[in-house]
Amino acid sequence: MALSPAVVPLRSPPAQSTTSAAAPIRVLVADDSAVVRGLVARWIAEAGFELVGTASNGRIALEMMAKQDPDVVLLDIEMPELDGTTALPRMLAISPNLQVVMMSTLTTRNADISLKCLALGAVDYIAKPESSRGVTTSETFRVELIERVRVFGAARARRRPAGIPGAAPAPAHAAPALAPAAPTPRPATPFTLRPKVRNRTQPRALLIGSSTGGPRAVGEMLEGIGAAALRRVPVLIVQHMPPIFTAVFAEHLSTRTGLRAAEGKADERLEAGRIYVAPGGRHMGLVTGPNGPTIRLTDGPPVNFCRPAVDVLFKDAAVVFGAATATVILTGMGSDGTNGARALTDAGGPVLAQDEATSTVWGMPGSVARAGLAEAVLPLPELATALRALITGQPS
Repeated sequence: MALSPAVVPLRSPPAQSTTSAAAPIRVLVADDSAVVRGLVARWIAEAGFELVGTASNGRIALEMMAKQDPDVVLLDIEMPELDGTTALPRMLAISPNLQVVMMSTLTTRNADISLKCLALGAVDYIAKPESSRGVTTSETFRVELIERVRVFGAARARRRPAGIPGAAPAPAHAAPALAPAAPTPRPATPFTLRPKVRNRTQPRALLIGSSTGGPRAVGEMLEGIGAAALRRVPVLIVQHMPPIFTAVFAEHLSTRTGLRAAEGKADERLEAGRIYVAPGGRHMGLVTGPNGPTIRLTDGPPVNFCRPAVDVLFKDAAVVFGAATATVILTGMGSDGTNGARALTDAGGPVLAQDEATSTVWGMPGSVARAGLAEAVLPLPELATALRALITGQPS
């Protein structure tokens, strides 16, 4: 996540069935490249989605939106007349529940813009190959794009008025003044909590795993925990992201928290009060060195279709720190982190998970919760409070 993950997953699990007769997922593609528009339009049709239009710039995309009411917009960042960054807030003003996935090539500038677009309301991003040939031949790009359309489009399509496939949502003034229409609640998925550990070991590290929707969630949570608590422990993050994006993500976290944040480096010794982000395209783990825990980086095969993978960090942390961890799984597709969470709980460490209602995608945290590995499943703001209490040893 969501350019939402990118070699986020190097490869994603096969997309599942994408449509229903009652509510097909409606997609608008906005990109100034005719090659990209043509290929993506074909992929959309082949996957069983409904393509409502293609646009070569943001202005045309806005005009189409008013007529077609798409569920998902695939929005290029760099376009003539009106670029994606400028078009995004205007699109969301027209349709607040619209699911916008930003597309951009792998440059530092585009990574920075893409992360800012998440703060503006985009749900994810996907890395676009730099050349037309790369777009044509990249199976990774195609699979990741289709998976995002399926995940983000399904929820919004279910809220479309029955019997009106292309109807735009009713204007706000149509609802009774004192009884606005309530959003359709997301069905709760059953899970069992793990009993809380008595006489906890003081955490020596904060571990975070996240994917789709993670950049915004991680930033909000760390800000909620607060710099005073975060200065007590090293913070290690595996966010499914491609190269370049992870370095920019770390810079954003540094600005937001006031702490030093950077990609982890091989053989780097952990220090309290620093944030280490797994580099895109590499696994980040831990070993016990002569001067304490240090970072190890590997180019091993993807784990759970991902590199970096949350499981790699978590399993190493279970060996290096034992019960002396505080761990959280945030929003993301798939199940990466579940096996690592099991290793951490077996070692006696607490694992928390983000709840379904506040997750962009309740894949990773849902997998941990359904496996009975989480001692708490909480909304994002409450996770910050609970983790602060764990780190400081104070009651939550």
